Amino acid sequence: MSDQPAAPVTAYEPPYYAVVFTSVKTAATSAPGEYGATAERMEELVSRIPGYLGMDHADSPGGLSITVGYFRDADALHLWRSDIEHRAAQKRGRAEWYESYTLHVAKVERSHAFVREPAR
Repeated sequence: MSDQPAAPVTAYEPPYYAVVFTSVKTAATSAPGEYGATAERMEELVSRIPGYLGMDHADSPGGLSITVGYFRDADALHLWRSDIEHRAAQKRGRAEWYESYTLHVAKVERSHAFVREPAR
């Protein structure tokens, strides 16, 4: 996880894909340890996938976590989905780290961005 100021992933020229992973973690997951290290490793691995565009992440005070990953094409999605370390982390997530989750894959057909200009 970066110490950079919060900023959303930029808008890209469509079409591309958004993968929305929404989860509620188990009580054990909130303790420091292997979950955090695994999450950092997954960020490192996915960033190496050709066609990976970036990721947005947010946690709510009530325990809901949302991660949106952006991918240029279906080939990039397939590479990430089939990564052996990612598959092992998914299995462990179901066994230990998540009370529940949903996964949505969507093709982005429209995208734009706004950035406020600095005050003078």
